[in-house]
Amino acid sequence: MGIKIGIIYSTVDGQTLKICKKLEEHLQGENVTVSLFSIEDFNQDILGFDKLIIGASIRYGVHNEKIIKFINTNKKQLDSIKTAFFSVNLVARKPEKNTPTTNPYVVKFFKTINWNPTIVEVFAGNLDYEKYPFFDRVMIQFIMWMTKGPTDSATKIEYTNWDKVKLFSNVIQTI
Repeated sequence: MGIKIGIIYSTVDGQTLKICKKLEEHLQGENVTVSLFSIEDFNQDILGFDKLIIGASIRYGVHNEKIIKFINTNKKQLDSIKTAFFSVNLVARKPEKNTPTTNPYVVKFFKTINWNPTIVEVFAGNLDYEKYPFFDRVMIQFIMWMTKGPTDSATKIEYTNWDKVKLFSNVIQTI
């Protein structure tokens, strides 16, 4: 029979998807089937999974509305299986803001939503100014300036801690 794990993601610039693919790689194994879905494409029965992981990135301080709506609409089913949630944001590049209890976006998210996943994590994202449209680049530079991050428009830094992603997948295996 085996264990069925679903991963649903929302990504803006692709880093959340990259993290999801790494989780899929770590979790896939003997007697474990992992299925990866964009929030736009998910149309499965939640109860068809033993575990469900939801990953969402932050843009301008909020998670994707479709993720929030999905959780609110499916809370009862989500509460009946093992679940994991992770947020991807640049604020998590700072050691004092890279845990679920210290990351302001994750704290705010769970204050506005009535759901308690089995486990929660936060990962730092990727900063690539050249990839962003003009308006996004200017806004992100401003946010980085305010938070004492790099503002040079040639900056390209992947802040994601891949060892932390692996540890998260290990925890998911145990729930």
